[in-house]
Amino acid sequence: MSISRRRFLSSAATAAMSGPLISFEAGAQGKTILNMQLGWIAGGNQIGEVCAKALGYYEAEGIDMRIQPGGPNVDGVAVVASGRFEVGQVSSSPSLMLAASQDLPVVCFAAGCQKHPYAFYSLAKKPVREPKDFIGKKVGIQSTGIILLRALLAQNKISEKDVTIVPIGADMAPLLTGQVDVVTGWQTNSTALKVLGPDKVALSLWDAGVKLYALPYYATAETLKTKGDLIAKYLRASAKGWAFAHANRDQATALLVKEYPNLIAADEREALDVMLSFSFGPQTKAEGWGTMDAAVWQQQIDLYASLGQFTKRTPKLSEVMTLDVLKATADARPRIG
Repeated sequence: MSISRRRFLSSAATAAMSGPLISFEAGAQGKTILNMQLGWIAGGNQIGEVCAKALGYYEAEGIDMRIQPGGPNVDGVAVVASGRFEVGQVSSSPSLMLAASQDLPVVCFAAGCQKHPYAFYSLAKKPVREPKDFIGKKVGIQSTGIILLRALLAQNKISEKDVTIVPIGADMAPLLTGQVDVVTGWQTNSTALKVLGPDKVALSLWDAGVKLYALPYYATAETLKTKGDLIAKYLRASAKGWAFAHANRDQATALLVKEYPNLIAADEREALDVMLSFSFGPQTKAEGWGTMDAAVWQQQIDLYASLGQFTKRTPKLSEVMTLDVLKATADARPRIG
């Protein structure tokens, strides 16, 4: 989740050379092209956007929306910050806080998930059901997730020396073989979690007191200032796509697999129910899909500052997120719980 300014400048320079700095060009039939840069290979996380595109919701807003996949060699934040593409999405909110702390001009304008699906998994014979249960346990975790474990321990006043960290990859087998007592994963990744069987116990990062947003949407401060109307149109259409996916799950899955034939329909259909439980809830019922809370963002900033994660400076709330686009689309974003 960390990003260095040197890395950003290098990536931004590459991005600038490989495409136009501003790509608000005219698309088919005079529509405005809007590129959505992902931080990963496109898939189920974009089912709402896929539906919105297939059903003509973007077209109705005068937008030719194009999903740009990410991957291990693509720095999506740098691409968007350079001005090459208009909007982006990262897996977790800390990426945007850390970018802002390095003076990168990217700002979150909506949250795809109301609660982060990241969770710690154990087995019923040695369960971790609440934070205090981590004491004395071996936690198998990827290097990128260690800061999340540290945040959980700090938030619950548990000493790091009371927990043994065991670096592992994405494979969850170490939990089944007894090498570790806990592994981590996203609750939306139903395919990966199947290996743990019905005996698994989940403790979500959110329920353990670390309230992060997942799948935040972002753009540069300049884009939000000068093209706020376009971003609002994009968010309105995306919201309609997510509402369609919520109400028509089998059809939505079919549209997703048609767009990305490498996906397995049965797995995606199962994952969709889990994803929607994080995308919709009491907050979206009251304020509409994509909503977020400035107080939750400030809590994140304060927590990461206390853990010394901001090596240059602690970013201001206004540099990390804005509610302007949500306010501009308040009447159009479906209120579903």
